[in-house]
Amino acid sequence: MRANEYRTHYCNELRLEDVGKEVRLAGWVQKIRNLGKMTFVDLRDEFGITQIIISDDENLKSQIVDLKTECAITVTGKVAERSNKNKEIETGDIEIVAEKIIILGKCRAVLPFEINQKEAQEVREDLRLEYRFLDLRNDKIHKNILLRSKILKTMRDEMDRLGFTEIQTPILANSSPEGARDFLVPSRLHPGEFYALPQAPQQFKQLLMISGFNKYYQIAPCFRDEDPRADRSPGEFYQLDFEMSFATQDDVLAVGEEVISNVFKKNSDWKISEAPFERIPYKEAMEKYGTDKPDLRNPLIIIDVTKVFENTEFNAFKGKTIKAIVTHNIADKPRKFFDQMSEFAVSELGAKGLAWTKVDENGELTGGISKFITPENKEALVEIGKISNNDAIFFIADEFETAQKIAGGVRIELGKRLDLIEKNIYKFCWIVDFPMYELSDEGTIDFNHNPFSMPQGGMESLENKDPLDIYAYQYDLVGNGYELASGAVRNHDQEIMIKAFEIAGYTEEDVKGKFGALYNAFSYGTPPHAGAAPGVDRIVMLLAKEDNIREVVAFPKNKKARDVLMRAPSKVSEQQLKDVHIKLDLDEKED
Repeated sequence: MRANEYRTHYCNELRLEDVGKEVRLAGWVQKIRNLGKMTFVDLRDEFGITQIIISDDENLKSQIVDLKTECAITVTGKVAERSNKNKEIETGDIEIVAEKIIILGKCRAVLPFEINQKEAQEVREDLRLEYRFLDLRNDKIHKNILLRSKILKTMRDEMDRLGFTEIQTPILANSSPEGARDFLVPSRLHPGEFYALPQAPQQFKQLLMISGFNKYYQIAPCFRDEDPRADRSPGEFYQLDFEMSFATQDDVLAVGEEVISNVFKKNSDWKISEAPFERIPYKEAMEKYGTDKPDLRNPLIIIDVTKVFENTEFNAFKGKTIKAIVTHNIADKPRKFFDQMSEFAVSELGAKGLAWTKVDENGELTGGISKFITPENKEALVEIGKISNNDAIFFIADEFETAQKIAGGVRIELGKRLDLIEKNIYKFCWIVDFPMYELSDEGTIDFNHNPFSMPQGGMESLENKDPLDIYAYQYDLVGNGYELASGAVRNHDQEIMIKAFEIAGYTEEDVKGKFGALYNAFSYGTPPHAGAAPGVDRIVMLLAKEDNIREVVAFPKNKKARDVLMRAPSKVSEQQLKDVHIKLDLDEKED
């Protein structure tokens, strides 16, 4: 480092070979131990910790009258060998005998929580976020943000290496239906009109391909007015957005695999799936795992046993879709385990119940619903589920989609409770062949994924197939049960675009009005193009081994989508509202 008036070294640098040198260090006081004639201070900066010794000297004592933990200080002194070495820190062989101490920034208030103790992470989250500038001093959180920076650099290096051009797209854009609510920004210059913060740079990156750029990327901020979750940052998030001209689905997946593989290899010591990653059709994923975000570290598979019980007299199974999960070698589990699983399925997943039976050491069914399973049922189950002695079988019976969803939740929970999740590995897969359309809650046809995707079969499919039978060239990258990226081969044909939106209830005039730039650009030689967008926040969360995305974002919103540090959102003055031609008409209510 370059020496200055505050420091000559960082707090992780000094070693035994530096003994006798006069040095300056700067940082924050992490711990103070007053032993009478001697005071010991642990000095911390971003890089490490060094122990400081302050003797019972009147001049030195006068310099530390106001010294408290988390004060910012600079210390001048000589490096000495420690008598009681500390193997827990890099500088544990040495200490600094202080000659001069200057308090650069006093800690005038009582700390709201202890920063660098394990207990700090158990503090109420809103308190941590209110004092995020202190929370970020916590070693674990601080390292998460540094890791995030390293990951972003790796992403940029990879994209540059692969020949992509970094281009920034607008933040103030138009409102566009992309699956979530927009954040609207009123215009002062254009009364009654609004910008929208982009949910994604979707239209802009397609326009860049039409503009003749071969490969584009950016670390793009995205804004969606969605409810927060542990794995989703409310309001705003970042994604590695990229697009390629004259490209196929295979081209995009190859780029995604290379970039993701290198990002994870360079920022983790865990094993990862070798490319090419497994490709699983959406329908198969839902059938086998009950979700389009399967955690492949979990070996459990869902099987459909509806036909096995089509003539059953068991009322709970009659007329229902029946899903089963076979778990090997757990027949010796106590009844309490099975009861707790049933309770979980009902209370957490909304199941009407969770049926089960197990196979004893003699191959006989016992416990649970065994008395309702005929020898014919048993024979078919053994064949379909590859069931052996000491196995157990769990059953979910409900309407098709509900049974599928609940079975997915049961699979995940069984994997956790039985400790089946493979350790120290990242397992990736692509979910492909998403349905183009779905039924809305109102029974109308709506886009299932991205409205700008190319339907498989093109115009012929749109004109001749049931919309619910049309698949799109859409794909998601999934890692350890999280959606890490989403993308598609884009629709680049104006006529197909009009027809695709028509099926979803939009007129050509609607398309012109909402997507005028794309509609117009599609008349001027649009190349086939495709892309994807890995989510930065989730990738960092996985690599930091965190369960909560707010632990890897410098200044996140809380569970209610509020910034409790900066007090946002907040009320504004009447004049500010007047400037943007807005008059509020709402009932006062507490948050």
